Amino acid sequence: MTDLIVERTIAAPADAVFAWLTDPRHLTAAPLALRAGWAGGTAGPGVGAVREVWALGLWAREEIIAWDPPHGYEYRITRAVPAIEHREGAVVLTPVNGGTHVRWISDFTIPLAGGGKPMELLMGRLLPGSFAAILDACSRDLESS
Repeated sequence: MTDLIVERTIAAPADAVFAWLTDPRHLTAAPLALRAGWAGGTAGPGVGAVREVWALGLWAREEIIAWDPPHGYEYRITRAVPAIEHREGAVVLTPVNGGTHVRWISDFTIPLAGGGKPMELLMGRLLPGSFAAILDACSRDLESS
């Protein structure tokens, strides 16, 4: 199991940070992400909504399993290529003096069918930088407005 935690404080109110981070198009701020959006038939954000992310070497379908604006949301990868066994993903927002502290958590394993331990190690090295790039873009967008 790989446990990732990426944290950042963004100088913007929690409601603005929540709105920015829950727009799946912003996931393309990650260096290898090509496209992201709500899956066909999804009416928009909230529990049960499904988003898809296409990146170099990865496709993932994620279901929103908890939705608590502006405090955070939880998601689970339900299908992916390569295969991913995803226990949980969560984005937790906490108001702090001067902004919002963001804590992004993801716990996953890559089964043998998805490349096993070597792929898990690779993703464990790439994903923190991807999460950080998304949070950096959020910070740039919201702090400049």
